[in-house]
Amino acid sequence: MPGSHWSDTPLAWRDRLLGSARFRRWAESFPLTRWIARRRAAQVFDLVAGFVYSQVLLACVQLRLFDLLLAQGPQNLAQLALRLSLPQAGTERLVLAAVSLRLLEARPQGRYGLGPLGAPLAGNSGLSAMVEHHATLYRDLADPLALLRGDAAPGRLARFWPYAGTEAPVALPASQLAAYSALMAASQPLVAEQVLQAYPLRRHRSLLDVGGGDGAFACAAARHAPELQVQVFDLPGVAARAAQRFEQAGLADRCSAHGGDFFVDELPVGVDLISLLRVVHDHDDERVLRLLRAVRRALPEGGRLLLAEPLADTPGAKAMGHAYFGFYLLAMGRGQPRSEARLRDMLAETGFKRVMRLGTHLPLQASVLVAEAG
Repeated sequence: MPGSHWSDTPLAWRDRLLGSARFRRWAESFPLTRWIARRRAAQVFDLVAGFVYSQVLLACVQLRLFDLLLAQGPQNLAQLALRLSLPQAGTERLVLAAVSLRLLEARPQGRYGLGPLGAPLAGNSGLSAMVEHHATLYRDLADPLALLRGDAAPGRLARFWPYAGTEAPVALPASQLAAYSALMAASQPLVAEQVLQAYPLRRHRSLLDVGGGDGAFACAAARHAPELQVQVFDLPGVAARAAQRFEQAGLADRCSAHGGDFFVDELPVGVDLISLLRVVHDHDDERVLRLLRAVRRALPEGGRLLLAEPLADTPGAKAMGHAYFGFYLLAMGRGQPRSEARLRDMLAETGFKRVMRLGTHLPLQASVLVAEAG
């Protein structure tokens, strides 16, 4: 049979067995298998209920519940209802839901405090901004089949990332770029921390952060490496925001910003390190290859490219790649998640060599590839 493989037969037998109601009833009652059956049933239910869970999280973030508990300590339901401006019945429903998701936890004397999954969100404006941003994504995913068939009109996410829906992003006014620039600035520290702990910038004299937004990573890099000269290249309306940030941070003597379209304009030269942070997965292969060639032209022989973003097929976080980013980028209207192997191939095709993957503390947020200009 064309396209068949020796494993097809045993896997087909397994599929029929797991799909059998009689087998499921037996597995659920047999002492040695019922824990597996229960775990898988819970996993399937979590897939079904995932949107509800995310809305519980969103409500907590919108109410700044985690920040409240961090600042004021455990509270009882009456205190929370008063501080959150919710009816006590609604407060109880939200709190119990959050406890079940480990966002909160019950404390003595009928009080509730931060849980192990809620505590990291307390005081973390970047994570909170991302949670609130996902309300836009969920609206666009209301009809996933329309997205997959290509029948859906550009949605809210495409409007939020305006460069994704135009062939002339350089002409976008600053007013259209403000919302996404603010989100990137809020979430950038999550990635910057991973990059800076993985790669020593002090070995370089000058950095060009391509697609660097309003300069959040550039500022972090300049503080991390006090001798480093830093430039940002992004759309003119965004670069203007970066220049303003550098002035406010007292870094204008070492940090500068340049406006342009990195798919059309040549990148500034004279640097020995170029970074692409969460840029590549926003674009299709043809555009990425064009960008990588532009980066290669801007670097001297032996210069380095620092590429950081979540990778598809990341061990322990595989759903993040093709499931989460696959559909996020589909809703956005451009881009695709890529594996390390695919990025290595693209880097080799565009004149890079000696590609290394560096370890990060949280690969879910970002993995780091370093490539040398050959």
